[in-house]
Amino acid sequence: MKLAFSTNAYLNFSFAEAVTRLARIGYAGVEIMADVPHAWPAYMLPEQKQAIKKALADNKLAISNINSFMMHAVNDPRQKYWHPSWIEPDRHYRQIRIDHTMRALTLAKELGAPCITTEPGGPVEPGQSWKEALRLFVEMIKPVAEHAEKEGVLLLVEPEPGLLIETVDQFAEFMQHLQSPAVGMNFDIGHAYCVKDDPATTIPRVAQYIRHFHLEDIAATRVHHHLIPGDGAIDFAAALRAIRAMNYQGWITIELYPYIDDPDVAARTALTRVQKILQQA
Repeated sequence: MKLAFSTNAYLNFSFAEAVTRLARIGYAGVEIMADVPHAWPAYMLPEQKQAIKKALADNKLAISNINSFMMHAVNDPRQKYWHPSWIEPDRHYRQIRIDHTMRALTLAKELGAPCITTEPGGPVEPGQSWKEALRLFVEMIKPVAEHAEKEGVLLLVEPEPGLLIETVDQFAEFMQHLQSPAVGMNFDIGHAYCVKDDPATTIPRVAQYIRHFHLEDIAATRVHHHLIPGDGAIDFAAALRAIRAMNYQGWITIELYPYIDDPDVAARTALTRVQKILQQA
C-alpha cells in the first residue's frame, strides 16, 4: 500500500507549490484535482500539462488518481462537487459531466495516471425512483466506459452519502448492469462509515471491484464531514487489515479538502498517524 494526498486541500496554492509541499512532508504520490485551480481539463494548454509533469518529476512524486468528482469550475449554486451530475433532468446539463469525464480520462492518459474517480450518479430527483435513476446513470456512463477502455485508464465510481449510489450493495447492483473492464470502485472509507457500511466487513464484499481507496475520518455522529485520521471514530486498524487481506498493492489517497486554511498541518498529521496505524496493523 502506498500513501498519497489529494490536492483538493490545496485550493489556495498552485499545483507546483502543492506538490512541493507534499513531497517535503513525505508523501509518495498525489491525487490531482481535475478542476480549478489545478487541472481543469477543458482549458489546459500543452504547456500546462508539461508543467504538471515537471512538478511531479522534480519532486519525485507519482499520481495516485485524478479526481474528476469535483466541478468547482461550473460553480453550480446547489453544490460545487457533484453538479452537474450524471442524472440531471436536463440532458444538456448532464452532458457537461459526461464531457468533463471524457476529458479527464484523456488527461489521465497524457499524464500517466492509472485511474480517475467520478461521482456515483448525483442526487435522485424528486419524483424519480432509484431504479429509474440507476438506469439513466448506466445509460450515461456506458460511452464514457468505452472511452476509458480506449484510453487504457480506469474509471472509478465513488459511492457517496446522499447520492444515487451510497452503499456497497447499491454499487454491486450497478455493476450488474455494466460489463466493462475499465469500470471499478473507489472505496472511500469515510463515506462507507457514514452510511453504516463498516469498512472492515464491507471491503471484502466488494474487493473484486476496488481499484483505489480514499481515506479520511468521520465523527461518531456519521455526519459527512472529512476529518484528519484519529480525530473521528473510524477503526482504521481494522479497515487497513481488511485492505491488506485483499492483497491490495495500490494507492490509498488521504482526502482532507475541508482543511484548505492549513493543508500542510492536516497532511503532515494524517501521514504520521496513518503510517503508525499501518505499522501496528
